[in-house]
Amino acid sequence: MIMKAIQLLRQYRYGILDFIGASLHSAHLQGVDLTRINLTQADLSDSDMSNADLSGACLQQANLTNANLNNASLVGANLSEVNLIGADLENADLSGADLSGADLRCANLHGADLSSANLTDADLGGTDLINADLTDAKLAGTDISVAETKGANLNRVNWGESERKKADTTHHWVSWSGR
Repeated sequence: MIMKAIQLLRQYRYGILDFIGASLHSAHLQGVDLTRINLTQADLSDSDMSNADLSGACLQQANLTNANLNNASLVGANLSEVNLIGADLENADLSGADLSGADLRCANLHGADLSSANLTDADLGGTDLINADLTDAKLAGTDISVAETKGANLNRVNWGESERKKADTTHHWVSWSGR
């Protein structure tokens, strides 16, 4: 379902929260309040959601390739198996978010708050985690040696294999063909 940002915002204001599979490529959603919205499997690639409040949102298996989420609030959001390749999440608040199985290759998480986030089996290849806060984050099955971690807070990180769904987990990201 191809949708314009204005349509989404209008329906959201009327209490509609489910936008599963919506196509919002290059949407302009800066500074909007979309708490608890359901954007499962939505295409938000190249969208600008800087300063947006997506706390408690469900973005499971969504395509956020090259999305701008600078200073966005994603507290407690479900971002499992999300595609965040090349996304800009500088200074974003992802505390308590579920990023299990997420593809964060080449994403910018400079200064992001990932405290208590679940990054189990996430792909962090080339990810910028400079000055990010990963206190109490779950990182089972995640290789942070492929990310830039200078100045990152890695206190009390949970590396426990017991957190993994399966020890031989392979990623099942949704493939996107673009527009």
